[in-house]
Amino acid sequence: MPKDYSRAQRVAQQIRRELAELVRLELKDPRVGFITISDVEVTPDYAHAKVFFTSLAPESDLPGIEAGLRHAAGFLRRELGRRIRIHNVPELHFVYDASVERGARLSKLIDEAVAADKKEKDA
Repeated sequence: MPKDYSRAQRVAQQIRRELAELVRLELKDPRVGFITISDVEVTPDYAHAKVFFTSLAPESDLPGIEAGLRHAAGFLRRELGRRIRIHNVPELHFVYDASVERGARLSKLIDEAVAADKKEKDA
């Protein structure tokens, strides 16, 4: 295994996979729907994990989704403890990841600029 792929990164990826499955199959909160766990960052002491998520829901639904995730954090942490054998199961902190929206917006702007440039060349 390469040295640059540390234990913390492996633990973070395992947490991401397990959380994605738990949210998809076990979480029954109606506020938390259509989310994707995009990344997890674990502190060096494994006490805290920052869980990044994206959503297909409108931006107006984000406060409800975040509240639902905070409410379910204890359940998700307990289930993680059952699925992952780790000495300390980290406390989960959910953070909305707006990078997908920014990427889509930038892609749209690039497409518009290319179309405008093509229109100028044709004229």
